[in-house]
Amino acid sequence: MRKLEQITDDIRKIFDARTSARDQALAQARQLTRACSLAIRAVHRDEADVMNAHLREASQLAKTLRDSLAAYPDLFYAGYTQDALKEFVEANVTCALIRNEPLQTPADLLVEPATYLNGLAEVVGELRRRILDILRHGYSPEAERLLGYMDEIYSVLVTMDYPDAITNGLRRQTDLARSIIEKTRGDITFSLGGEHLTQAIGKLSAQLNSSKESK
Repeated sequence: MRKLEQITDDIRKIFDARTSARDQALAQARQLTRACSLAIRAVHRDEADVMNAHLREASQLAKTLRDSLAAYPDLFYAGYTQDALKEFVEANVTCALIRNEPLQTPADLLVEPATYLNGLAEVVGELRRRILDILRHGYSPEAERLLGYMDEIYSVLVTMDYPDAITNGLRRQTDLARSIIEKTRGDITFSLGGEHLTQAIGKLSAQLNSSKESK
């Protein structure tokens, strides 16, 4: 039975190493998610320096996560790892689109295609948030620009007609994106209508005042 003991000892060492790698990856994934969240918050506040600092931190954390799991591909493709990398995509793309900068590709961010697309789908919600912030101060063409990006994202996502096992549940994210876009388009239309009404009332008031003065 000594041979069996040696076998189980070897297995235990393997399990110990995998468990350590998993625990480390979980901690790194949480840190990555936090850095991405802070970057998104900063871009909504127009804090460019803070945003860039958090994006750099997120990039380094994503690299560390990839490197630490190089020997454990099953852990790398686990849900918590890919979810963190999805947040990484969302943060980078959201910041780029809001600031009207070039869009990063999956190769730029070193992420899997399905992870990229799911992150892209979540960008729609952040663009809606930005648009609502804009509309609080009245209608702006900037809201139309961001809505255009939302439409472009959806038009791409809806063509990805593949099984969920391939896209990691992208279909559900796409349906959610469509709902968000429809609500946002309604908000912009309502705001634009209010802007036109305000302008019309202003013109009428000016005409009435001019008429009174001429008398």
